[in-house]
Amino acid sequence: MVTWTTYGTWLQGDERGWVKKGTVYGGNAALRGANKGGEKEKPVRLRKREKEIVREAICRKAEALGEKMFAISVWSNHVHIVLGYSGRPIEETVRIYKNTASAALCKSGFERRVWTKGYDKRFCFDEKSLMKRIKYVEGHKQ
Repeated sequence: MVTWTTYGTWLQGDERGWVKKGTVYGGNAALRGANKGGEKEKPVRLRKREKEIVREAICRKAEALGEKMFAISVWSNHVHIVLGYSGRPIEETVRIYKNTASAALCKSGFERRVWTKGYDKRFCFDEKSLMKRIKYVEGHKQ
């Protein structure tokens, strides 16, 4: 399962918690304030049509690559995808899907930076953990 956020909407220090290198941290107002001050653009929140464009583009790419997508959820401020094993490094997989979604948005007229750097990954090594991730993502449908 991979998750990434839209630009400026989920900063380090966020009161909802935040992830760095797989570790989940609690809120930290001072850290969030420092990160907020470093933003170069306004935060990006995807509207309904933009979320549909992102979802469709990612699903089409997975199909074109022959990858099994177990679940996807696109929110105004983040994306969750549960994918089967592809054999490529996770960094490359995330780059492919983020770039695919960005290109689709750009083609529709969206001309801003969309995603934050980085992503969170959760590997599923057995059916129980896979089902847990799928259920989590499916529970996040809007």
